[in-house]
Amino acid sequence: MTKTNVLILLGPPGAGKGTQARMLEQKFGLVQLSTGDLLRAAVAAGTDAGKQAKAVMDAGGLVSDEIVLAILRDRMSEPDTARGVILDGFPRTAGQAAALDTLLEEQGMSLGAAISLEVDDAAMVERVAGRYTCAKCGEGYHDSFKTPTVDGVCDACGSTEFKRRADDNAETVGARLSAYHDQTAPLIAYYDGKGALKRVDAMGEIDRIAADLGAIVTEVAA
Repeated sequence: MTKTNVLILLGPPGAGKGTQARMLEQKFGLVQLSTGDLLRAAVAAGTDAGKQAKAVMDAGGLVSDEIVLAILRDRMSEPDTARGVILDGFPRTAGQAAALDTLLEEQGMSLGAAISLEVDDAAMVERVAGRYTCAKCGEGYHDSFKTPTVDGVCDACGSTEFKRRADDNAETVGARLSAYHDQTAPLIAYYDGKGALKRVDAMGEIDRIAADLGAIVTEVAA
């Protein structure tokens, strides 16, 4: 690639963005950039943008788009991003998307695609509300789709302690899905208007979804 390709993953909580991003990292040598992780890293490293973010967060405020973009700019300047970047969690609004366009132009990067992981809301509530993890090693499980081989014993490490996120319940998940659709609808229209939107059915098998995403990555990298 003559220009670093940037992929944007759009999808509600539980759609598998993190899992798919990690698989794309491994297969194509891309770098996943989660804005939450970047903020924490910038604060810990004490960068200029990190110091600004820390001051805002310490005061109980929301970190501005300008600070998030500054942190993204710093991270995208590092050499490991040359083969491509996956953005997870940014942009969230059409205004952020427009600002990101400007940043990419400044950095000599190009938008490969904005990929919408399409889900069925009712099925998503079941998917998210049923998930839990091993408290020791973090291996993921699900009440319906993936239970331990031996009931109550983690397949990966043998621990018998498991945990669930407090917000992984049907009511909360339903509210999060509604908020996501309200927030993301303008983004879908924005990227569709630019001819950059790709849609992937995210309700199937993980490997099939990964294959569909891989085909998109291969297409935009050509």
